[in-house]
Amino acid sequence: MSLFSDIYDVVVVGAGHAGCEAAAAAANMGSKTLLVTMNLQTIAQMSCNPAMGGIAKGQIVREIDALGGYSGIVSDLTAIQFKMLNKSKGPAMWSPRVQSDRMRFAEEWRMRLENTPNLDFYQEMVTGLIVKDDRITGVKTSLGIEIKCKSVVLTNGTFLNGLIHIGDKQFGGGRAGERAVTGITEQLVNLGFDTGRMKTGTPPRVDGRSLDFSKMVIQPGDEAPEKFSYSSITSPLKEQRACHMTYTSPEVHELLKEGFDRSPMFNGRIKSIGPRYCPSIEDKINRFADKDRHQLFVEPEGWNTCEIYVNGFSTSLPEDVQFRALRSVVGFENVKFFRPGYAIEYDYFPPTQLTHTLETKIVDGLFFAGQINGTTGYEEAASQGLMAGMNAHLKVHEKDPFMLRRDEAYIGVLIDDLITKGTEEPYRMFTSRAEYRTLLRQDNADERLTPLAYKVGLASEERLRAMEHKKEQSDDLVSFFRKTSIAPEEVNPILEERGSSKMKQSDKMFKVFSRPQIHLDDMVKFKEVAQYVADRDLKKDVLEQAEIKIKYSGYIEKEKLNADKLSRLENIKIPANFDYSKLKSLSHEAKEKLSKIRPVTISQASRISGVSPSDISVMLVYMGR
Repeated sequence: MSLFSDIYDVVVVGAGHAGCEAAAAAANMGSKTLLVTMNLQTIAQMSCNPAMGGIAKGQIVREIDALGGYSGIVSDLTAIQFKMLNKSKGPAMWSPRVQSDRMRFAEEWRMRLENTPNLDFYQEMVTGLIVKDDRITGVKTSLGIEIKCKSVVLTNGTFLNGLIHIGDKQFGGGRAGERAVTGITEQLVNLGFDTGRMKTGTPPRVDGRSLDFSKMVIQPGDEAPEKFSYSSITSPLKEQRACHMTYTSPEVHELLKEGFDRSPMFNGRIKSIGPRYCPSIEDKINRFADKDRHQLFVEPEGWNTCEIYVNGFSTSLPEDVQFRALRSVVGFENVKFFRPGYAIEYDYFPPTQLTHTLETKIVDGLFFAGQINGTTGYEEAASQGLMAGMNAHLKVHEKDPFMLRRDEAYIGVLIDDLITKGTEEPYRMFTSRAEYRTLLRQDNADERLTPLAYKVGLASEERLRAMEHKKEQSDDLVSFFRKTSIAPEEVNPILEERGSSKMKQSDKMFKVFSRPQIHLDDMVKFKEVAQYVADRDLKKDVLEQAEIKIKYSGYIEKEKLNADKLSRLENIKIPANFDYSKLKSLSHEAKEKLSKIRPVTISQASRISGVSPSDISVMLVYMGR
């Protein structure tokens, strides 16, 4: 009798952030799902920093939550510190971030998955895919077991032919202490996939009992912490654990340079490209030779552990060099290592081989999510896993796919960038990548996405009703400010105090509130506003959203108009097997790129590198016919 006699709807390979979200999404939507991982004890492992969110990444976590994913809930339940980054800038830039308890994070994820209906687990290495007539029909394990299924989501992270480097030492592995995966890359190449190599790295972990925190700069959390999830399951932190900051020095840099000749990054042993925006300490010293110090963030790994993550000191230098250099950092004079930092090289597959659903173009029913697509970061991986899991379910049940546009979500920007432009270095999300970032704020992800996720069966009705109630309250508050007038004698003392020009006649509160110097704290000093807020018991998120809608109404309307223009091009579909060679007026480069990437719409075609506006004009004329 076989271990697996049933045919699964969805098999998810890998249980990192992408795999966990993929498995949860498919199972919660009703698919019979199997999550296969090499080690059930490392589900949702935070392989690098113990944190979720950050610039643009925090917006992605909010979007995952709004769609019905688990990352936001798990982050809230296991946070040890919360910060809203970029608060001094406009609301499009505000980005939530939490320090996480690494062990509790993984435990909470596992408990949530175990309590998810339709989800089974199996611990073993998947070494191959079963493909018949260019369609996925199952997976094979290292024990030779065949598991039949209708779709597969590959979320292998850094494990595909992973190679770990510490100085002149190297060994196979997908993560410290865990073996690499072999067999899958070779089979995919034989099926016609292009592949490449990337690298990432991680810093040393050290014993917090050996550090002198009194010599460092304390980094506390926000005084009034918020949370990621829009659900009522979680609540803001009541107590927080502080992080600290210290700096490297010229002496530290000189000690690190002594190991450059043994560094795999500089002696040619590592040939793949690492993340541009998260460089190793040796790369920073080399690239920014004019700087005599770099920040190091000293981050606790949890509530009750003494393990410390040294953020900013990612390295693959020899362990003795790492140790000597860190001992010269202020506060680290007596440091003890838990383990040294290392670099890891791994296989990825250029994401131009995918469609917007993250399904591969070569094998029907096969989806890729996470670092296998050339991305870096827990949040980027989790969002891809969610989308791949949703679309695997929808495909198996012969329903329309679920896709997000660039004006709907950072997740839409991420996937469109990947499949349209590809990437030759680890892709990381930034607010600057989103042309509609005023629309894609962290405060309104539920408003943007929960109705869409509810329609396809992932977000609950409770989530939808909560979002509708919040939106109604904030819209009503905006309407109140539009309708209510205020007299000069009432408002001028505050305007004068804030350095804003005084009013000469009565005007609507909306116009007063729109002034950059005036904030919500000023407006609630007026009795009509205070009474309105108190009568309706309006919460902070409602007040904050109303303030953003008022202050940035001009920018928001302008971006909406631009997005509407984009959607017109999105509506012009390109036939699946369109022959670009017959358009004689297209440039040679455009024909080559369009034939390779096979965009679905004119809008997507316009974003392909090498396709010019004149090429788009030619296509518009042809499609018009």
